[in-house]
Amino acid sequence: MKNRIIYIFTIFLSLSACSDDFLDLAPETSISSASFFENEDQFNQALIGAYSNLRGVAFMGIYMDEMRSDNTFFTRYAADRGSEASVEAIATFQDDSFTSSQPNSAGNRYGNAYQGIAKANTILSQLEANKIEMDKASMDAITGEALFLRAFYYFDLVTHFGGVPLQLEEVTTEKDAFLPKNSVEDVYGQIINDLVTAIPKLSVPTTFPQSGRATKGAAKMLLAYAYMSKPTKDYAAAETELRDITKMSYALLDNYGDVFDPAQKNNQESIFEVQYKSGNEGQHSDFIWRFIPKTTNSEVILGLRGTNLRGGITSGGWNVPTQELVDSYETGDLRLPASIAVAEGTLDGEAFTTESVLSPVGYTPAPDKVNYYFIKKYLHPPYAVEWNTDDNWPVYRYSGALLLLAESLVQQNRASEALPYINEVRDRAGLDDLTAVTIEDVALEMRHELAFENHRWLDLIRFGKAIETMTAEGDRLKAINGWLLPTSFNITENRLIYAIPDREIQINNNLTQNIGY
Repeated sequence: MKNRIIYIFTIFLSLSACSDDFLDLAPETSISSASFFENEDQFNQALIGAYSNLRGVAFMGIYMDEMRSDNTFFTRYAADRGSEASVEAIATFQDDSFTSSQPNSAGNRYGNAYQGIAKANTILSQLEANKIEMDKASMDAITGEALFLRAFYYFDLVTHFGGVPLQLEEVTTEKDAFLPKNSVEDVYGQIINDLVTAIPKLSVPTTFPQSGRATKGAAKMLLAYAYMSKPTKDYAAAETELRDITKMSYALLDNYGDVFDPAQKNNQESIFEVQYKSGNEGQHSDFIWRFIPKTTNSEVILGLRGTNLRGGITSGGWNVPTQELVDSYETGDLRLPASIAVAEGTLDGEAFTTESVLSPVGYTPAPDKVNYYFIKKYLHPPYAVEWNTDDNWPVYRYSGALLLLAESLVQQNRASEALPYINEVRDRAGLDDLTAVTIEDVALEMRHELAFENHRWLDLIRFGKAIETMTAEGDRLKAINGWLLPTSFNITENRLIYAIPDREIQINNNLTQNIGY
């Protein structure tokens, strides 16, 4: 199983052990954690279930990390005035504890992360409790992956919600389920502890394509991010982990666009990605259908006639690249046409008819046409079924490791040592080498290299530029869009994290709301 690419088939495990009281017995047809974990295959099945929550992180990151940043916005449609107001609120900084409890909101991400943590905790608890026959290598692999996943989900929580409850054991009683918040420092401490424990147990990838499961490289990448994101940053410790990654078998692909091609999943540049598979098994992705404009003739863009005209989040026009982002690319940057395209056509009311798909390089809007930018990075037609694609979601890439290493060096006042790493990324993009590098250079390179991969918002926070950058972006968007309220883009320190969802506060009286919400 470890040598195959993982695709996630959900399994349902009870989070509580069976009781001796016959009134509490689960139906004989159900599976509980007490009766399930009887062999290595079952532990691996449970582990694959824990990976499934990565999809929720990728999905909500589109709205909470890209649309929250200056990379993308959304196209406003009259039909979206209902349930999707909570998603629009995220992009305009008008979200609150109430909107965080609505469908397709920050609350989805919060609950999804804790589901993944609960699965990882169950695996770890059952590994400790069960005395099944399993060789050390298999035991280490399962333990290391479960610890990585728990650390990943807690990193996602602490960076988006601040201090959260640290749940580190399988929940078997009601009392265990409702805990108070731990401090941000405590959460980062647990993340680092989990990863330091996991890394010796995980393997280094030596053959490609990889299986899709967590490796030593993925754990070191996450650990470096943790060191560089926590309140007291440790750039030297991050540098050590990132230099280790450069000594592994990773390498940049020659062509930037190939990195995202479904035919090259889990390639030599990939350190970790969320797995999807097109077909009728419910394992498919659908990003591109949301990213292209709502159009009457999707076949011009996607090679398949379908509909993304419906209202709500199950439609097009989301995560739309901003003009400011397009203008920020250097002349000759090969990443621009590989990442962004222009749909040009005509508009009848709100119904857009696509006539052509063009490159944004040197694009001049035709006076009698309407145009929309859209993300091209995940466009790989033709498709067989609408809303059913094969694209994985990139989480960590080798180019990102090189840029994060450059960042750690610049932050340690060793900018000259950062030049080879940032220039390696620029070379692949067709750009001239830098002769000197600043933290602003690193931030801009990250923006273009990792565009639309759910990094930009947290990068802005890490660089200390979120309030300044997004206030300026809000001013630009308000000048363009008269429907934006004066209260939108009122960005303060409190807005660098999201509200704890109201639902969580209501069911757990040990929780307190984040300041400012």
